[in-house]
Amino acid sequence: MKSVVLAYSGGLDTSVCIPVLREQYGYDEVIAVLVDVGQPESDIKEGVDRAKKLADVTILVDAKDEFVRDYLFPLIKANGDYEGYVLGTAIARPLIAKKVVEVAQKRDAEAVAHGCTGKGNDQLRFDAIFRATDLTVVAPVRELSLTREEEHAYAAKHGIAFESEKRWSIDENIWSRSIEGSELEDPVAYPPEAIYNWTVSQDAAPEKPELLQIGFEHGVPVALNGERMDGVSLITRLNEVGGTHGIGRTDMIEDRVLGFKARENYEHPAATILLKAHRDLEGLVLTRNELRFKAAVDQAWGELVYQGLVMDPLYDDLNAFIDQTQKRVTGTVYLKLSKGLARVVGRASPNALYSPSVSFDAKAETRLVEGFSVYHGFQSRMIRRSGD
Repeated sequence: MKSVVLAYSGGLDTSVCIPVLREQYGYDEVIAVLVDVGQPESDIKEGVDRAKKLADVTILVDAKDEFVRDYLFPLIKANGDYEGYVLGTAIARPLIAKKVVEVAQKRDAEAVAHGCTGKGNDQLRFDAIFRATDLTVVAPVRELSLTREEEHAYAAKHGIAFESEKRWSIDENIWSRSIEGSELEDPVAYPPEAIYNWTVSQDAAPEKPELLQIGFEHGVPVALNGERMDGVSLITRLNEVGGTHGIGRTDMIEDRVLGFKARENYEHPAATILLKAHRDLEGLVLTRNELRFKAAVDQAWGELVYQGLVMDPLYDDLNAFIDQTQKRVTGTVYLKLSKGLARVVGRASPNALYSPSVSFDAKAETRLVEGFSVYHGFQSRMIRRSGD
């Protein structure tokens, strides 16, 4: 029997793929795999119910813990960022692809498939993982150049019901929520409040600030306000708290892998808080040389993740360096949340490279610095004196 495993989301693209894979690619069995990386429970249920009606086999994989442990914690250590985007969708795709491949190999399927078009980044992120196997890779929407109108017509023909066309395209997991499409395609258009679901506006945020304590061990967040929590619970709670104060909205022009610019809107309260806290703690415990070099490493790490190249050897190399630096990134960061801003107001660590002996109030032999000061800027002064 000729079978294919489809990375299924429950949306129009992947739903249409199921009959297309049968009719135009000749697959006898279509296995739909939904991977839970923190989507809303209602979306998961709707997707599973729809898949059961359309696919021959439906498999739901709960990967939330793995997503946080093996993908988001390394992201936090690397201060994961791409042009201001916290990489929520980008970091999830390789895990989803990995789970699809695992199902395909377990069930002896000959192919894997996704519903990406030929315009976005996700096709590259899926393909990078899929093509590292001996499985055939199929992308019906891209390969057949299906338009949305054609997909709707095909869905109607096969009784695939969608209540209404969604105004915006939304992708959500525990780390971030992305919103694009419709009037947001216009870079000058003001995003309506209706696009947001996790965060309130700054105007609607409480007048009273809220103080938080986040505990880190070796670069990983492990406690909130003194209470130890698992990663999924901690991130979920910070999304709720941060969203209440309007923390974590991004409206940006993003340079996609294919080379064109796109307008993107994101919500990511927990990511904003944790990345800000982690970076601040690094500033307390890492040396100046480490911080300078790690900034370049972090940028390279973010670019690889954005491109979906987590199987590149360089990705492992960068993580090895980052993990080495994180051995000392243990401590507590204190933050103040208020009207859309998360501000660090204090930090403490047993590994702090902060010496009281250099305090303004400390008695010290300051004349010892004079010898250094004499030659500080020496070459610059020589150039100015020569008149060049």
